[in-house]
Amino acid sequence: MFSSDEVGDRAAIVQMNAELHHAQLEMLSAQCATDRLRLRYSAEEIARHAQRDVLRKALSSARALYEYYNSIARQAPDPDAIEKPGTSLLSEAKVEAAIARMADFLRAHREQFRPQGVPLQREHKQAMEPFFSASLLGQVRTVGSKGQSVPNPPFYVEAQALGIKNLPDLTHMPSLTFEDVLVFQSEITASTLFHALVHAVQFEVLGLERYSARFVQGFLRTRSLVSVPLETHVIQLEAKFTENPGETFSVEEKVRLWTNQGRY
Repeated sequence: MFSSDEVGDRAAIVQMNAELHHAQLEMLSAQCATDRLRLRYSAEEIARHAQRDVLRKALSSARALYEYYNSIARQAPDPDAIEKPGTSLLSEAKVEAAIARMADFLRAHREQFRPQGVPLQREHKQAMEPFFSASLLGQVRTVGSKGQSVPNPPFYVEAQALGIKNLPDLTHMPSLTFEDVLVFQSEITASTLFHALVHAVQFEVLGLERYSARFVQGFLRTRSLVSVPLETHVIQLEAKFTENPGETFSVEEKVRLWTNQGRY
């Protein structure tokens, strides 16, 4: 509960939003686990063969979460801002055009920043070697924005006119990955570097065109950056890395697994 003190209220609100963000990340993990089930088994197979008590608990948890968050949505002062995931507002032709614009934007910024880029520092490369291939770490270039932010794409204006909300604000992102160019808008830390490098692996595995298509399609479906499978996977791997940096794994193997399973 919030106090009557303004400073105390602000601190409580910050804490509340931090806890909400943590809960949302936990629900993303549950959603990914459910997606794995959905890809491998039909609803009929699960209904017929699932262990009864486990299925009952899963259904009870899902129902409780739905009722709780639905009660919040009903009380929100701006319910229109809480969009429900669903089908795209755009025609197939406009989706294809959006994908092409995204690819052009990424390509143009890679060409813009690549000449300014520098190789990874030795200590950064050593810290990332257990997780990424030597060829990728040797190829990527890093760029510091020097207090300036990468502006949002010009096509945001058209997207907003079409009713697309919650577009990611690039100016406030710690890092942006343009294929093999990592642009940092804040201090480079182990976690922000790892995050940017996972995106570089996704570009390497998918290619620019498929990455752009997966991103645009995922955002139009979920209406939330952190719910786009490309970003969800990065968040999961970053959490795994930050929680236990000593537990090594191949990011490329995990990205290829998600690609082969059609989870992007």
